[in-house]
This record gives sequence, C-alpha cells and structure tokens, in this order.
Amino acid sequence: MARRKWIIGGIVVFSALFLLSGTMVLRWYLASRQSDQEFSQIAELVGAPSGGEDVFEANGVAGEADSELVILEQYRAVYEENQDFIGWITIDGTRIDYPVVQSVEDPDFYLKHNFDKKYSSYGVPYLQADCDLLTSDNLVIHGHHMNDDSMFSDLCQYAKADFYREHKTIRFDTKYSYGIYEIIAVFRTVGNESGFMYHHFVDAQDAQEFDDYVAACKELALYETDSTAQYGDRLITLSTCEYTRKNGRMIVVAKLLEETTQQTEITGAEAQE
Repeated sequence: MARRKWIIGGIVVFSALFLLSGTMVLRWYLASRQSDQEFSQIAELVGAPSGGEDVFEANGVAGEADSELVILEQYRAVYEENQDFIGWITIDGTRIDYPVVQSVEDPDFYLKHNFDKKYSSYGVPYLQADCDLLTSDNLVIHGHHMNDDSMFSDLCQYAKADFYREHKTIRFDTKYSYGIYEIIAVFRTVGNESGFMYHHFVDAQDAQEFDDYVAACKELALYETDSTAQYGDRLITLSTCEYTRKNGRMIVVAKLLEETTQQTEITGAEAQE
C-alpha cells in the first residue's frame, strides 16, 4: 500500500512538472511568434504611403515645413505609428532587421515594451537616452539576446573572426538619413563596474577622449579588424547580453562610412566602392 502511494505520488508530481514545463514552452512559443508578427507588421510600414501630411522635425520637436531635417519618405509611416522611432538597423546574414526607438524620459522603457508600447519581454532595440541622434560621437544601441535567436542575439556570431570577415558592415538608417557603418572592434565585457563602461562614452570632450575610447575597444577586441576610427568619425556601439560569463555583454563598434538623405537604396558593396 505504501509503495502504491509512493508510485501514485510520483506520477502526480511528474504530471504536474510535465504540465508546468509544457505550459512554459507554449508561452515561450506564443511570445516568440507574437513578437515576429509584430515586427513583420512594422516592416510592412517601411516604404508604405504616409497617412498624414509631410513630417518634419528639428531637435526632436515638430517643426515647420522649411526645416532642414526631413524624415525620409521610406520611414514616415513607421514614425507616424510611434514617434519614438529614430531609425532602422540591419545586418546581412543575421536576423537583425529592426526598428530602433528612443525614450528620453523613461530610458529603459523599451527593454520590456514593444513598438506599440505594450508589455513585451522582447522589447525593441533602443538608443541610449543620453545619445543625441544628430550630434553624439557615439550612438549606443541596446537589444535583447533572446533564446529564439531574435533581437540582437546574432551579434554573438561576431565572436568568430570568419563571420566578421564576411559581414564587415552594418546598415543603420536614422529617420533622416541612410547610413553604412564599418565594424572597427568586437569584444566581450561585463555589465557592471568591473567591466569596460563602454556605454558611458557618448560625446567626446576632445580628440584624446575619443582616441582613448577607440584604443580601449581595440585592446579588448577578440581579433583584429581592417578598420579603426579617429576623432571626427561618428560611431555606433551595439550591445547585447552574452552568456560565457555572469552579466556578460557582447559589443560591436562601427564607424560611419557613408551617409545620404537621397531617396535611394544603399548597399554595403556600394559603400565600399
């Protein structure tokens, strides 16, 4: 009788654990699918006709039609959907093909909210709040490392030099201009004070501060790259979690090669010609 009770008890516990794990897997699958659908819907807005009048901005505030800053036609419908939208990032050979947002008043808002500002564990890649899209020397963009290899997970592929050699450029369009960036350094660090505080460098006070940042990135680099940067260059620093160490971060730093406001497509190959 006692043995039978133990067997029944074991079956009940096993069944409960099986049901719990199955529920968690289902929730993960549904969340992943929902995130994919949401970003697909946003991607469909790229290049779509704008629903309103021409949109202009100056220093983040809606301006007059004679403003020098004109939101690219390609991204106007996306911007009208959410005015926190500041650009779009794409890396060939990866799943990274996402809008980028910025919330100055609530810096980490998009860590746990989707493009529609509803709760989401996937979030949206976002520009650090203290970065100025137009003037900062370094635009720091954060994105999650998700178990389904979405968001910024594929940045970890840059741990291999072979992958870098085949994917040396990053396309980052702001809402005002198209841009091609060339990778200058890939490194790992940790997201606390014992690591390299890469996210503290946004605006260089002088050439020395800029050069020190580039030198620190190069010193930590997992391998040598074909490019470096000097004072006057504009940088982007992409950041995501990585799991070879506690609180780890994978960082990819790139410099602006070419920028245009023309309503034409730019490819990495064209940028390197």
